[in-house]
Amino acid sequence: MTQIFKLSALSAIAMACATVAQADDWRGWAIHPDDYPNTVAMQAFADKVAEVTEGRITPTVYANGILGSQPDAIEQVRAGALEWANFNMGPMGEIVPATNVLSLPFIFRDIDQMHAAMDGDVGQQFSDALSEAGIVALSWFDSGSRSFYNTSRPIVTPADMDGLKFRVMNNDLYVQMVEQLGGNATPMAYSEVYQSLQTGVIDGAENNYPSFESSGHYEVAGYYSKSNHLIIPECLCVAASVWEGVSDEDKAAIQIAAQEAAEIQRDLWAEREEASRMKVEEAGVQINDVADPAAFQSAMEPIYADFIAAHPELEQLIKDIQATE
Repeated sequence: MTQIFKLSALSAIAMACATVAQADDWRGWAIHPDDYPNTVAMQAFADKVAEVTEGRITPTVYANGILGSQPDAIEQVRAGALEWANFNMGPMGEIVPATNVLSLPFIFRDIDQMHAAMDGDVGQQFSDALSEAGIVALSWFDSGSRSFYNTSRPIVTPADMDGLKFRVMNNDLYVQMVEQLGGNATPMAYSEVYQSLQTGVIDGAENNYPSFESSGHYEVAGYYSKSNHLIIPECLCVAASVWEGVSDEDKAAIQIAAQEAAEIQRDLWAEREEASRMKVEEAGVQINDVADPAAFQSAMEPIYADFIAAHPELEQLIKDIQATE
């Protein structure tokens, strides 16, 4: 009996130690490959956290979406089944309605303004909204600006959109955006875009330089027009239930590591964008600025009016973003 008791006690201790070790191992969801700016920055964050917490917390990055789709990963983080992740705010709207503001066309004037807003009081408002849904945003990553590209002609004014069919993400705001500019919006899976451009099912799509280049869309769409109509930030975030169990000392160190990771990601993203731009330009893609951004922006007024009518509580947040210098 004594021997059995000793074995049971030892087993209990072993199980407790295993539980503690498992709790310290933060599994991080990442959709991009290992060499992508976001994934590199996440790995830098993981290394730094392990260092500053002296191994009390050891984050691990699981790239290429191997832990599931983003909607699934969001729910897992909310439930604490995944400890941390890098999420784009685009698909977050169904769970955190305030984040739909970030999908409004031309909500940010440029990348620098987005950084200023998200690193300040505006970003804190989004952090607070995410926290209520079980997600703590530690810092904000870049995902570039999205512009229109097509197979037919440069987009210089909204009139150049007339009659063209553009693939958009499956979001009513993006459908309305294209239609307000005079084009025809076609929600479609991203994997279908290349062939659809090639066969004429659609005339164009919209995305940032790295996606335009890495997808090969530049091979079949020879015009890229810099409208910069969508600038959607991403968060480096942790499960609220996990964050509650972190000591104040470790929280402070982790938040510094997260901000350093954001700086790394933004620098790498800028380099990646420039490299992609040069590649598609060398391949013969005609790149142009839109002649009058204000004409594109003013066409969005009905979208903003409808959005505010449906979500009056978010009007001040929109004004706060627009007022950010």
